[in-house]
Amino acid sequence: MERREFVASLVAGGCAGMCVDLTLFPLDTIKTRLQSQQGFYKAGGFRGIYAGVPSAAVGSFPNAAAFFVTYEGTKSLLAGSVSTHMTPITHMIAASIGEIVACLIRVPTEVVKQRTQASPSQHTHHVLLATLREEGVRGLYRGFGSTVLREIPFSLVQFPLWEYLKTVWWRRQGERLDSWQAAVCGAVAGAVAAFVTTPLDVAKTRIMLAKAGTSTASGNIPLVLYEVWKSKGVLGLFAGSIPRMTFISVGGFIFLGAYEKVRRMML
Repeated sequence: MERREFVASLVAGGCAGMCVDLTLFPLDTIKTRLQSQQGFYKAGGFRGIYAGVPSAAVGSFPNAAAFFVTYEGTKSLLAGSVSTHMTPITHMIAASIGEIVACLIRVPTEVVKQRTQASPSQHTHHVLLATLREEGVRGLYRGFGSTVLREIPFSLVQFPLWEYLKTVWWRRQGERLDSWQAAVCGAVAGAVAAFVTTPLDVAKTRIMLAKAGTSTASGNIPLVLYEVWKSKGVLGLFAGSIPRMTFISVGGFIFLGAYEKVRRMML
């Protein structure tokens, strides 16, 4: 990838990430509280809906930038070595590697953000200091495995579907898509991927919010999913799916639309 493309992906990805995370933050808070073990109202209900926003603000730009630089770089690297019919596989591989890299930044900010969202009486910096004091740096990476295992299936669905929808639309209209059209494709792809991966998101939330030393905090995803299913059934596994789908669908529209727009402006 050329330097100009690298910078364009970096800036476009970072700007798109900040637009989504800050605009739709209340929906993310509601989703977290619906999925928390203590229940929606005990976790804060509709009170302090912007609790944890400083953590999201700090992490959103570098997190999204890291993903798109890796995604575009891997696509460029693989493009010359695979045939055209293997393009969806290229997108899957690029998205998966991008998510793993982005999670190195995303997980610590997500841990602090979600713990603040579930305890709105505490400030972000208090949660950060308490986590470091009680669990050390490892505490900030609690749920790293479950986050990666949520993001990779999500990306395996979202990005190939996004690229496929753009290709179909482009062929039908016979010219390059506008940014808003790419955004619509992103919204549809995001909603589908969000619903399919909601149980993994529930497990990730439970693991990040669990008290240190408990069986849930150990990060055993099948065990956490089994406990949720045993106590709350299928509805428990899909808790928060509507705000999650709304967040990611609207977020996908803003995120992928803004990314395409900013990147085209810079290239």
